[in-house]
Amino acid sequence: MLWYIGRRLLQVIPVFLGATLLLYGLVFLRPGDPVAALGGERGLSPAAELAIREAYHLDQPFFMQYLYFLKGVFTFDMGVTFTGRPVVDVIAQAFPVTFQLALMAIVIETVFGIGFGLYAGIRKGKLFDSTVLLWSLLLISLPTFVIGFVMQAVVGVQLGWLPITAGRDPDFISLLMPAIVLATTSFAYILRLTRTSVVENITADFVRTARAKGLPRGKVMTRHVLRNSLIPVVTFIGIDLGNLMAGSIVTEGIFNINGVGGTLYQAIVRGENVTVVSLSTVLVVVYIFANLLVDVFYAVLDPRIRYA
Repeated sequence: MLWYIGRRLLQVIPVFLGATLLLYGLVFLRPGDPVAALGGERGLSPAAELAIREAYHLDQPFFMQYLYFLKGVFTFDMGVTFTGRPVVDVIAQAFPVTFQLALMAIVIETVFGIGFGLYAGIRKGKLFDSTVLLWSLLLISLPTFVIGFVMQAVVGVQLGWLPITAGRDPDFISLLMPAIVLATTSFAYILRLTRTSVVENITADFVRTARAKGLPRGKVMTRHVLRNSLIPVVTFIGIDLGNLMAGSIVTEGIFNINGVGGTLYQAIVRGENVTVVSLSTVLVVVYIFANLLVDVFYAVLDPRIRYA
């Protein structure tokens, strides 16, 4: 197992370098000059513009700028924003909120998605199965902002169960509604994916063999059907963690959450390339280690993968 994990860790290095180089290149190719835009209509003086370019290494060639960026990543000194605030402080404030929101959404969609999907697969063709498939299709077709506004109006305003905005220092209760909204689409996908896998595995030869040996129905479902059905679901969940963090811009905007999504959007508007790339790099790291955990869970769910 340790050898398996070590090999995966070695694969992280080229993936990280390639992803950050691509991100930095895309930001570098953005049209417009963010330094010139700082001066507005009046513009900056030549001395001020030169000082800003030197401070942000914008007077250097592309690869030199990228090397400076890598140095900042590994030394936790990613420079400052145009307002003079360290980028590390911006990340330290925005990242924990979005990470907590994404983890809450992951737990909600995983628990309910797998639970409903397992029961729907067992009850294939019955009323519960048809109802669940219909509702999951409806959730997939609805945009996130529609679900968010409906939840605010019904759950927050009419019923008064949960606060409709999170504010600057959100707690668990204030993040619960946005987490549910963020999890709805992925919940529908996990439900349908689990249901499909269960339907396929429940008639497999190894399940019939387990039943023929006299194993109780509960053990057959948990040890054989569910365990083998979770492999594609775990793959989706690992990818979805990064998607939730990157795709939280709409949800954070609806519920007034100061997280990665809102900070990244503001940095793009202001042309703060250092902040954009630094926040995107954090998301890259989350993607990489989420998929590393997925590989480890593969080996746990299916021991054959360890020795492949």
